[in-house]
Amino acid sequence: MTIINTNGAALRAMGATRTADISLATAMERLSTGKRINSAKDDAAGLSIASGMTAQIMGMRQGIRNAVDGASLVQTAEGALDEVTNMAQRIRELTIQSLSGTYSDQDRASMQVEVGALNEQIGKTIKNTNFNGKQIFPIGGLDPSGALEGPVISINIQAGANAEDSIPINVKSFPLSYQRQTPAFITPPAIGPYVSSHFITFDDYVVGATSGGLPIRADQIGTTVDGSIGDQWYDTSHSGRNFFGGILYYAYRSMDFEQEISVANTYKAENTLAKVDDFLSRLTEARAGFGASQNRLESAVNNLASASTNLADAKSSNEDADFSAETTALARAQILKQASTAILAQANQSQQGVLKLLG
Repeated sequence: MTIINTNGAALRAMGATRTADISLATAMERLSTGKRINSAKDDAAGLSIASGMTAQIMGMRQGIRNAVDGASLVQTAEGALDEVTNMAQRIRELTIQSLSGTYSDQDRASMQVEVGALNEQIGKTIKNTNFNGKQIFPIGGLDPSGALEGPVISINIQAGANAEDSIPINVKSFPLSYQRQTPAFITPPAIGPYVSSHFITFDDYVVGATSGGLPIRADQIGTTVDGSIGDQWYDTSHSGRNFFGGILYYAYRSMDFEQEISVANTYKAENTLAKVDDFLSRLTEARAGFGASQNRLESAVNNLASASTNLADAKSSNEDADFSAETTALARAQILKQASTAILAQANQSQQGVLKLLG
């Protein structure tokens, strides 16, 4: 049957040309971008999977940077504590020297000049050590029983792509003050005609003892003063009235680091030796904790680097174009495009034979 209104061959050739155009455009897009999935229509499920992998990979890479920053913070803190440890060891050395009976009070005064400077620098180092404007060490003190009072701060390092990947760095307070306590027993005012001299102790200072009508000072602890009428001292016999309604009352006095750590005399040096040994023990504990945190962060970095690399490989196999396959598809699409165009021209020419019937 000869007809001219519908050219089926031409229509089929046009359809083949359109399909070839789409295949050619797809192959060229994939080769130009390097990706197999350029929009959701290419692979909706694959795009969703690749998007989830991208979120994890980017989170892991940021987690690596966070962990490296955390390790830098730990190194900053550990470096500061290393220097504080050196200063505390020097104070202990001077304390041992001060305890020797071969030195005079003048010699001890010279030692105290260095101890005082070291005390001040220890306090400044602990208070001023920071990382990116964030103070690292909280400040605390010791109560009368020797227990630490002060906050424990937790610095959370987000070392991973998910909320549960946080690594906490816990930092205890460092004691820069000491709370002293003693039963509030005090002797009645001394009366004449003769008042004996007195060796001033920490208990005298805590209860607010007086000498010559004036409260004693912290720098007088460990020294002997001449007696005078009206002196009141800590009552070591506990014979004074201190019980009210069956309750024993205590006196309290807070002493800062520089007051407590002193080698000005042997009495203070004995106290300093115990305090410095306790302080060094706390420094060692803190440094051990920082060392463990740094090892943990370095392990997290290694693990994240391996995981992100493997996940990037998986994402690549799902999302990236296979150039061998795409160049083959491009060549096929080009051939089909040329062939369908040629056939479309032939199909259009086939209807020209009808004119001969009209001739």
